[in-house]
Amino acid sequence: MKIESLDEIGENHIATSAETPLRKDAFELSDKEKIELIKEDVTRILTTLGMDLNDDSLRGTPNRVAKMFVNEIFSGLNPDKKPSTSTFENSYKYGEMLVEKNITVYSTCEHHLLPIVGKAHVAYISSGRVVGLSKMNRIVDYFAKRPQVQERLTMQIVQELQKALGTKDVACVIDAKHLCVNSRGIRDIESSTVTAEYGGKFKEEQTRKEFLNYISLESKI
Repeated sequence: MKIESLDEIGENHIATSAETPLRKDAFELSDKEKIELIKEDVTRILTTLGMDLNDDSLRGTPNRVAKMFVNEIFSGLNPDKKPSTSTFENSYKYGEMLVEKNITVYSTCEHHLLPIVGKAHVAYISSGRVVGLSKMNRIVDYFAKRPQVQERLTMQIVQELQKALGTKDVACVIDAKHLCVNSRGIRDIESSTVTAEYGGKFKEEQTRKEFLNYISLESKI
């Protein structure tokens, strides 16, 4: 594909797959080996930019960035870091919608490697199983901690909960700011991006409206 076409995909934030694009050998290297290689690459980038890595302020930057990439902001690429999604019988027979809103999203745009920061709102209707509230936050965090496209992130959260709960009745809305839009390019600091994925009953207008009404409620706590 031509560079111009690749640039257009990146500038327009287009995803090429609903799955995170990973090579088959993605996990052949240990985290320690990845950190060492990334440290060399960051050193090369900063040196090429003209930075003096002998300066005390910059001396540790390559190592810090490498550890951050592997252990923190891209740790969601590692399937070993995937949170357990154990579910429990809905013994109290709660049959209405459960909504976990205002879940903090920290992710990274895969087109420019700049931050995506916002909130996720997730809901499901139990078909007999329930999941711990904190697990919903952890699922959002896990899929956010990788190079991402917001549409894909929204879909992955819904699909993971559908699989865990054994129901299609799951929904997710994300409202986030993309620094690749806010701090470069058009530099529009006010705009945010909203994505939604609705499954099962949430595709019905009344159920979807109820969900959107819940997430628009202002928390008084």
